Amino acid sequence: MLYPFTFHPTFKERVWGGRSLEELYGKPLPLGARIGESWEIADRDGARTLVANGPYKNKTIRQLIEILGPQLVGTNSPNPRYFPLLIKLLDCRERLSLQVHPPAAVAAELGGEPKTEMWYTLEADPDAHLIAGLRRGVTREDFTRALEWLQGPRTTPKPKSIEDCIYRFPVAKGDVFFVPSGRLHAIDAGVVLVEIQQNSDTTYRVYDWDRVGLDGKPRQLHVKESLASIDFQDFEPKKVVPQVENRNGDSLSRLVECDEFHVHKIELNNAWSNRCDGSTFHIIVCVKGELGILTEDGKAEHLSVGEFALLPAALGHYTLAPQAEMTQALKVFVPKPS
Repeated sequence: MLYPFTFHPTFKERVWGGRSLEELYGKPLPLGARIGESWEIADRDGARTLVANGPYKNKTIRQLIEILGPQLVGTNSPNPRYFPLLIKLLDCRERLSLQVHPPAAVAAELGGEPKTEMWYTLEADPDAHLIAGLRRGVTREDFTRALEWLQGPRTTPKPKSIEDCIYRFPVAKGDVFFVPSGRLHAIDAGVVLVEIQQNSDTTYRVYDWDRVGLDGKPRQLHVKESLASIDFQDFEPKKVVPQVENRNGDSLSRLVECDEFHVHKIELNNAWSNRCDGSTFHIIVCVKGELGILTEDGKAEHLSVGEFALLPAALGHYTLAPQAEMTQALKVFVPKPS
């Protein structure tokens, strides 16, 4: 039986997290915890989300894949028994560590997994910023010297600082940013966003702003791995400028289209018909207003902002119906291999 699946998220406490996911979206956060990440759709060891609705309720996503196989993940996915994406909400009350994910060319050598991701900003404080890439003209040597000074006794003359090396820019609600593997990045305080990424959890911390972790000890850094992973020709990357198509009073914006995933934003004033044709699942994320999902055999699901649904690859036709003015949704899917 196929229908739109919703899931119970898995919450991750982070030193930079907070309580915004409870305040904004009603997430049932554990008491007293600083939750930085809500893994909404996840197929990772120790963090497999549970189905929250319908006949498959309380099955893990891995059990769904074992039962449904290609009917769930589709023929575009590189492995029919493995969910290729990891979908999260992030609540950044403090600045995240300066970090990088390894490109495929070096990931195996370093003992990690490649990870390309993108961010859709749901909320941003007036002075919120993102950090990505290097300032134009900064060299590998500049960056390495800045790290070495931070790790040393700091008694020698200070070189160009880390803050002088990195590119920091304002972010606002609705902004989209692409983070390919190899791109140096961090998120400043005061941002809530949707993160869509490859199913990987390899992060190399370059620097953590002299902060201690939840246990009161400095968090582990991965300087050697980071220097092997960073793209030192990645200068001052820009926010995504969507390609917009108007369709009978609605619009579709092509936000990110990379080999690992495609993400489109749909602005709904009318019912929007679509189809899962067996090649790929669709993940629907409500980012503004409210929407209904109706399948051709009459199954229905309702999403509010910050809620997610996984539509199986073999589901067939479905309709997105706005239930509030100016409803907006993201549609995430896996493209045909190039």
